[in-house]
Amino acid sequence: MPRTRRDLREACIAEGMAIIASGGLEQLSLREVARRLGVSHQAPYRHFVSRDHILAEMVSRAFDAFAAFLDAHPKSDDPDQDMANMAKDYLGYAREHPLEYRLMFGTPLPDGEAFPEMMAKAKHAFSLLVSGLKRKAQLSGQARSDEAVLLDALVIWSSLHGLASIKSSSVIRTLDLPAALIEGSDLHMIRGFSALIASADPNLSH
Repeated sequence: MPRTRRDLREACIAEGMAIIASGGLEQLSLREVARRLGVSHQAPYRHFVSRDHILAEMVSRAFDAFAAFLDAHPKSDDPDQDMANMAKDYLGYAREHPLEYRLMFGTPLPDGEAFPEMMAKAKHAFSLLVSGLKRKAQLSGQARSDEAVLLDALVIWSSLHGLASIKSSSVIRTLDLPAALIEGSDLHMIRGFSALIASADPNLSH
C-alpha cells in the first residue's frame, strides 16, 4: 500500500531518529533518510526543506514529550514534594528516553532564530521548573526576586543534567561505587535542593 503524504512525513521523522540512534547526528541527512526508506532521494524534501528542518521537528517533539513528562504529576499542597517529583521525573526521563534527552541537551541544535517554534518548546520545558520554584516561594512565604528564582532554576537544572549525564556514562563504572549509593544519589540531590534554595539570598542576582 503506498504511503500517504502524512505517512511519509512521519516515516521520515522515525527514520531520522533511528539514524541518530545508530550512527549519531553526523549521519543524519535527508538523502540517507530516503535511502533507508526506499523512496526517491527527493521525497523527504516534500516535507522538509533541509536537514535542519527535520532535526528541528525532532527536537521540538522531544521537548514536547519532556515537558509533558515533567508536568505529569498533579500539583499538591506541598511545594517541596512537587519539586521533588519534578526532579525525579527529570532524571527518569533522561534514564528512560536517552535518545531524546541526548537530542535536546547533547547535540548542536539548529539556529533558534530560524526555528522559533523549537525554541518556544524548549523555553516552555524550562518554564515548568521556574513556575514550580515561584509557586514554592509563594506557598512558603518567601520573597524571592525573579533573578533569584532564575538562578535557582539554573543551579537545579545544571545539577540534574550533570547527574543524569554522569549516570548514563561509562565513567561512573570506573569509580567502583556501590550500586545502592549510585541509585540513592537521585534522592540525595533532590533533598539538597530545598536546603540550597532556603539558604540562598532571596535578592541575589549577581
